[in-house]
Amino acid sequence: MASRVVTPAPDVAPVAVPPPVAKPAAYRAPWWLQPVLVVVVLSGFGLYATWAALQGHNYQVGPYLSPFYSPEIWTTGPISSAVWILWIPLLFRATCYYYRKSYYRSFFWDPPACAISEPRRGGYRGETVFPWVFSNLHRFFLYLSVVVLAFLWYDALVAFTYQGRPYLGLGSVILLVNVVFLSLYVLSCHSLRHLLGGNLDCYSCAAAGQARYSLWSRLSQLNRRHGLYAWLSLFSVLFADVYVRFFAAAVEHLPVVH
Repeated sequence: MASRVVTPAPDVAPVAVPPPVAKPAAYRAPWWLQPVLVVVVLSGFGLYATWAALQGHNYQVGPYLSPFYSPEIWTTGPISSAVWILWIPLLFRATCYYYRKSYYRSFFWDPPACAISEPRRGGYRGETVFPWVFSNLHRFFLYLSVVVLAFLWYDALVAFTYQGRPYLGLGSVILLVNVVFLSLYVLSCHSLRHLLGGNLDCYSCAAAGQARYSLWSRLSQLNRRHGLYAWLSLFSVLFADVYVRFFAAAVEHLPVVH
C-alpha cells in the first residue's frame, strides 16, 4: 500500500476580532412635541385665515384668484367677500374626523398621546354637548365643500389662460397643486367613503353594488393617507393665498397690509 504523506498545517496567527460596536439608541421625540406642533400650526393657520379673510384686497391679480376668496360673492358689500365663503372649508376641517382627533389631543389633552392619562375628570359625554354637537354636521359641510372645490378647479384652469391666450406662470402651477391636494383631502374623507359605499352591508344586494364596491375600495386606499392630505392641503391653500397676495401687491404697488 502506498503511504500517505501528511503535511503539517502552517502556523496561523489568530485574527483579532473587534468587539461589536453598540449602536446608538434611536432618538425618540418627547411625547408632548407633536401636540405642541399641532397647536402652533392650527392656531397660526386660523389667525392668518381670519386676517386674510378680513382684508378684502390683494386677493386677485391677472388670472390668479386666492382660494380664500373663491367663489367671489358680493364683492361690493360692506365686508370682505371671503367672509361669505371661507366658513365652509373652515368648518369642514373643524368637523373632520382627523382634525378632531388632532385638536382634541393637542388643545384639550383628551388624551394628549397614547398611554398618557387624561387630565380631565368627570363623566364622558362625547360630542353631545355644545359646541361639539355641531361635529355631527360634518357630512353637510362636505356637500358644501364639494361645491367650493368645483369653483377652485375652475379657478386653477383659468389660471392657465390670460387675455385670451394660453399662459403658464408660477401661480398657475401653485393653484393647480393646491386644488389637487384639496381634492385628495376631500376624496379621502371618511364621510364621503361612507356615503358612496361604506354604508352598505351587502353590495350584491344593492343597486349598482359592484360599482359602489369598486368606488369604496378606491376611496379606502386614499383614506389611509387622509391625515397626510389634510396637512398638505392646509399648507398648500395657505401658500396659494400668500403667493397671490404678495404678487398682487407687487404688481399694483400696494402694501401687503393696509
